[in-house]
Amino acid sequence: MSAGAAAMAPAPVIAIDGPTASGKGTVALEVARALGWHMLDSGALYRLLAWQALGQGVALDDASALGRLAEVLPLSYTDHGLMLAGRPVGDEIRQEAVGVAASRIAALGPVRQGLLAMQRAARRPPGLVADGRDMGTVVFPDAPLKIFLTASAASRAERRYKQLIEKGISASLPGLLQDLLERDARDTHRALSPLQAAEGAVAIDSTQLDISQTVERVLQAWRRQGG
Repeated sequence: MSAGAAAMAPAPVIAIDGPTASGKGTVALEVARALGWHMLDSGALYRLLAWQALGQGVALDDASALGRLAEVLPLSYTDHGLMLAGRPVGDEIRQEAVGVAASRIAALGPVRQGLLAMQRAARRPPGLVADGRDMGTVVFPDAPLKIFLTASAASRAERRYKQLIEKGISASLPGLLQDLLERDARDTHRALSPLQAAEGAVAIDSTQLDISQTVERVLQAWRRQGG
């Protein structure tokens, strides 16, 4: 490849997809830090939209209104992360009610289309680690490395429970497990961009792995790709 062609090539992407609470967000962040790349938490975009919709009284089944709201969200990427109207995004979008709402609206076509350009805008040199549910199948189908990160439902519920308790948010482990199973069903069976492993994706089951071990598995896969 010539120097000119290399300059025109898009920044490389490592796409990490997987179900709720599989640890993909934390893994993506650590992989991005290890490589010195940018990171996209696509779930945060859906949570932000759900949070805005709840705050503005937009019905979660009004696909057209939600799509319009997605297109005008004042979101931007900076070296400090995702910003909403110039302000950093905080833990308010991590509430379970917001997560449940985000899972519901993520099944709507106008919502997914409205946020697609914003997700792709995160692709900047020197590279991007993107986590979500359709990063490798829809958003970045040309990503040179695609990871499908899974873990047992019980271990994922326990992880989410610990995260919430550490943040001072009350939670019920049985309730979290039930919500997680319902989200899995919605994400896997929705008509648009269902949760599934992309063709050629490297599958990693993190049930028995800690974060550092999972991160190393991803980095090993990237090195095998010649990264």
